[in-house]
Amino acid sequence: MSEPQVWTLIGVFATGLFGMITLMSTMFVRIIKTEIGSIRTEIHGVHRRLDRLDSDVNALMRHTFGIQRD
Repeated sequence: MSEPQVWTLIGVFATGLFGMITLMSTMFVRIIKTEIGSIRTEIHGVHRRLDRLDSDVNALMRHTFGIQRD
């Protein structure tokens, strides 16, 4: 195998490696963005449930003791 052929193989392998790294990093970023979006949705759901619970407790406090909770 001559020296130009060796350099050609090195270039081909380097290009393939660079392409695989690019592909994997792009997929990884998409997965992370999807997970962050689902976590935010879950946190908003918990926040809404806590708000409803707070309003229920306020209603019970008004009904039972006649006072408003802050």
